[in-house]
Amino acid sequence: MGGRHEQHPSREQAATTRPDTGDRPRHVVVMGVSGTGKTTVAARLADRFGWTFIEGDSLHPPANIEKMSAGIPLDDDDRRPWLEALASIQAFHHGDGVSTVLTCSALKRGYRDVLRGGVPDGTVFFVHLAAPFEVLRTRMESREHFMPPSLLQSQFDTLEPLGADEPGAVLDVSRSLDTVVRAAESAVRGG
Repeated sequence: MGGRHEQHPSREQAATTRPDTGDRPRHVVVMGVSGTGKTTVAARLADRFGWTFIEGDSLHPPANIEKMSAGIPLDDDDRRPWLEALASIQAFHHGDGVSTVLTCSALKRGYRDVLRGGVPDGTVFFVHLAAPFEVLRTRMESREHFMPPSLLQSQFDTLEPLGADEPGAVLDVSRSLDTVVRAAESAVRGG
């Protein structure tokens, strides 16, 4: 899966490349089930905007990675400390006036609520990457990642679509990567 890094733009760069009209930082969460390309899309968005990229998977505790690697889905108790850590990282950057792009499956409304909880209302925008099950299973079978293809169905079963009151956009990742990134950028600029 793509490179894992946290990029720190200068305050001037963050302020001049932010695609909103206000001075407050914004936070994009690139979400969806495994195999949708969250890391690749998020890294490209962060580069385009000059925002800090945060790879959520790299922050899973070892116990979570071991469980998923063994083909055992995480439960809410497994996810909660991880989600709280991600929310804290967003809040830290927000406090420094820095916008972020975070990868996180964020499959349930409750998980997204945790991510929104650390920053002011209206500063989080979700980019939900989606594709048919078979497309994603094929992708997962051809990559190296701790999440085995056998867990994809459990993720589809857990997924709760964005609510009408949750700022975000759903993008079909069956299209080319460049098309998806352009659509994501447009959605964030408009959101």
